[in-house]
Amino acid sequence: NIALEIRNNAISASTRDPRFSPIINIELPKLIYSVDILGDVTPATYEELDPQKYGVIVKHHEKRGLLLPRLDGVDTVSEQIEIAARKAGIYDDEDIELFKFEVVRHY
Repeated sequence: NIALEIRNNAISASTRDPRFSPIINIELPKLIYSVDILGDVTPATYEELDPQKYGVIVKHHEKRGLLLPRLDGVDTVSEQIEIAARKAGIYDDEDIELFKFEVVRHY
């Protein structure tokens, strides 16, 4: 059920993301909400990626990192891959597999 999935991910993102402090009540009126629906995930090469069009999944064995497209400050494929790899705990010397996907963003 997509409504439950959205609700569960919103709760997780706002309270359990280790990169940020949990959101508190006073912050709620200032937030801008969006929901990204991911399309099909397909294998990709470096040359096929475009951070303005595609999100990326970087994989090394069981480690996976995902980065959405069209993020402020992420202008190159290299930046996109580096951030996704760092999120997954993948180091520079580890071989990676790349996957791409498109997103429909709802505000």
